[in-house]
Amino acid sequence: MAAVAQCVRGALRPRYPLLSFSLRTSPRLLCVATQQKNTGQNLEEDQSQIHNEQKVEPSSAEKMLAEEKAKLEEQLKEVTDKYKRALADAENVRQRSQKLVEEAKLYGIQSFCKDLLEVADILEKATESVPKEEIKDENPHLKSLYEGLVMTEVQIQKVFKKHGLLRLNPVGAKFDPYEHEALFHAPMEGKEPGTIALVSKIGYKLHGRTLRPALVGVVKDA
Repeated sequence: MAAVAQCVRGALRPRYPLLSFSLRTSPRLLCVATQQKNTGQNLEEDQSQIHNEQKVEPSSAEKMLAEEKAKLEEQLKEVTDKYKRALADAENVRQRSQKLVEEAKLYGIQSFCKDLLEVADILEKATESVPKEEIKDENPHLKSLYEGLVMTEVQIQKVFKKHGLLRLNPVGAKFDPYEHEALFHAPMEGKEPGTIALVSKIGYKLHGRTLRPALVGVVKDA
């Protein structure tokens, strides 16, 4: 005990001369000093533990932040995908609308064209009904009438062509159900089966779309 007291006094003399002096006279002060020292060590241990806990806490906070970041990134990805799909849908709607507008411009006159086809058919029949041998200078009135009909027919075909309306006169061509309508099938010598041998009524196409199919007779196998 004396040695311990001496060591304590030596340690405390530079800083606490009064305490070292008291330790000479009272062993109880030695116990108090020892308790204070132990208390100081416990305090340092508590502070160290708190410091360690403080070091652990940021790690937990970082984990929470990382999870929150992952959630936000996932939400951002979903919103971005929805935005891209919305843009694609809007572009598809715009293209379809534009296509409908263009088709309306191209085919909006098809009803009017169908009515004019009847006039063209009448002109064609009129010119075909005039006997060619009667078209002479001796018959100036008939000749002038015939020439006028021919000129009118040529002019109306020019107007049709200007607006994308073309004739279908498929004699000798392969039968196409999208462009031709078969009135009959008959075997014919020297004709390939499946070809068109006779056109009863001229057909027409408007901008590549069949407006009126040609009425035809088709060759079949004998």
